[in-house]
Amino acid sequence: MANLVRTEPGVNDLFDFRRGFDDIFNRFLTGAAPISERGNRVLVAVPPIESWVDRENKKFHLSVALPGFDPKELQVELEGNNLTVSGEHEEKDEKKDADYLQQEFSYGRIERTIELPEGVDTSKVSAEYNNGVLEITAPLNEAALPKRIEVRPSSSSAKAKGASAGGAGASGGASS
Repeated sequence: MANLVRTEPGVNDLFDFRRGFDDIFNRFLTGAAPISERGNRVLVAVPPIESWVDRENKKFHLSVALPGFDPKELQVELEGNNLTVSGEHEEKDEKKDADYLQQEFSYGRIERTIELPEGVDTSKVSAEYNNGVLEITAPLNEAALPKRIEVRPSSSSAKAKGASAGGAGASGGASS
């Protein structure tokens, strides 16, 4: 009576295969090590960014989150409209014998390339590191800023509207 559900041979293998596939897929997306290796591996992540256009000051802004980095560890390079932020961050504290339960701080080499939008004056790009965020700014050319264009009726559609309105009034007066 211990085995109430009959299983076909190979069904458990199928579920084991599915769990293994899910584990591989999750490790690929998150960069997490398998449970047996988690204490021995360092998680390396792509730094998140945020970019926007300040229309009032005519500037492009790019923020790159790089907590724990020293500005001396970072390089910013520009090639055409491609801006590359790279750096190498090493662990300061020697904890090689530590038995980690979780280790999510990023150590090692990071690199991210961002394509700057058209109209950014690449000759005046500046970078400043403050509180774990690399702030990159550059002025925008006037032509790169979005413009609002007024939509007005054409003169032919205005005449047609006036003619149909006038015609309706004239026929209404003739039938009274």
